[in-house]
Amino acid sequence: MTAADAPVVDMLGRPLDLLVRGGTAVTPSGVAAADIGIRAGRIAAIGDLTMAPATTTIDARGLHVLPGIIDTQVHFREPGNEHKEDLATGTLGAVLGGVTAIFEMPNTNPSTLSQAQLEDKLHRAEGRAWCDHAFFMGAAAENAAQLGRLERLPGCCGVKVFMGSSTGGLLVEDDKTLAAVLANGTRRVAIHSEDEPRLRARKSLAEEGKHPKFHPVWRDEETAITSTRRLLGLARYAGRRVHVLHITTAEEMDILADHRDIATVEVTPQHLTLAAPDCYERLGTFAQMNPPIREARHREGLWRAIRSGVVDVIGSDHAPHTRDEKAKPYPQSPSGMPGVQTTLPLMLDHVNAGRLTLERLVDLLCHGPQRIYQIAAKGRIMLGYDGDLTLVDLKAKRTIEESWIASRSGWSPFAGQTVTGWPKATIIRGQIVMRDDEVLGKPTGRPVRFAERL
Repeated sequence: MTAADAPVVDMLGRPLDLLVRGGTAVTPSGVAAADIGIRAGRIAAIGDLTMAPATTTIDARGLHVLPGIIDTQVHFREPGNEHKEDLATGTLGAVLGGVTAIFEMPNTNPSTLSQAQLEDKLHRAEGRAWCDHAFFMGAAAENAAQLGRLERLPGCCGVKVFMGSSTGGLLVEDDKTLAAVLANGTRRVAIHSEDEPRLRARKSLAEEGKHPKFHPVWRDEETAITSTRRLLGLARYAGRRVHVLHITTAEEMDILADHRDIATVEVTPQHLTLAAPDCYERLGTFAQMNPPIREARHREGLWRAIRSGVVDVIGSDHAPHTRDEKAKPYPQSPSGMPGVQTTLPLMLDHVNAGRLTLERLVDLLCHGPQRIYQIAAKGRIMLGYDGDLTLVDLKAKRTIEESWIASRSGWSPFAGQTVTGWPKATIIRGQIVMRDDEVLGKPTGRPVRFAERL
């Protein structure tokens, strides 16, 4: 796209509320110098806007302008575990990390299983959430028959299934219940794919090993592969689209490549960056998550899947616990780590290292979430879309410091790591909510809208 491809102002010719001037924009048409004008919360003009009047102007020279980053897998722990995180601190970390919208998981206390529980979360987010948001409905035997109605409620991004046990009590381990879940509803279902019977059978390996390096031994490759094969068979029988979360094995990527008509794929920055056994020797239980960090051959398999197009989305799986909780002896220590704030810096560093292009990163963090979950008017720099933008400095070299982490947990497995590439501003519906590591204004996050329920 060139600056001449779009008009200076829209057809009505009114002044802009916000003008982002002089940046290099990553649009569906390509990467090119372009100004972006926002009015009434929507993108109103793209191109050479030198002469366009605007109430507020941001000088974006030297910066790249991305669509607003969307993180489709976070655990903000509210209600029930606000000592670890809550909707205010979690979304604060999100906007500091360049994230403009999040999808929050249902394994809270109580779990999100009903309309009343979803509406409670939406109410809690009012006036407290810094970014836009939606919430998953958890799947269980008790609500399987109602999921077709529940998944279309306002503020719901879809249904989440835990095939293997993780943090919280949600679990759909048997084929009969999973088939019932898949038979009720039409939207894509998000899946945590680990085989629960195998996890139970092998738990003694973790208890006897007493070191987090046994985490990927207990929750081994076959635990993931067996579960994903089961899932794909049931999904195909039901004719239901699924999105398989945080894939960790090279073998699963090969399997999923043969099921692209019904299955989409997510990976996390943690699995793309860390590798066993080093991470467990260096970080101990602070590297423990589900599914686990595996050895380097699997990490390389994930990168091959990114390069070949099998991976659709990168999600943080932000799952904080306190330092004291994580410091418990393994395997009493809980699984999960913070990540919503560090996803973009880590992935920009991978761009600078040549592991993927900036365009591919935008596809994974913006276009992919919009496409898979059918988000209405987000995830792309296009006329009429929400004025959600993330401005980044690809050349900025920074060290991730725990003093920068907004999560109530207060730590990061990447503390001390130097990265190249940093979020400089977060703009949500035309409002500047973060600039140069400073959060501005008040929380004004709104529920995300979805095309599949409009």
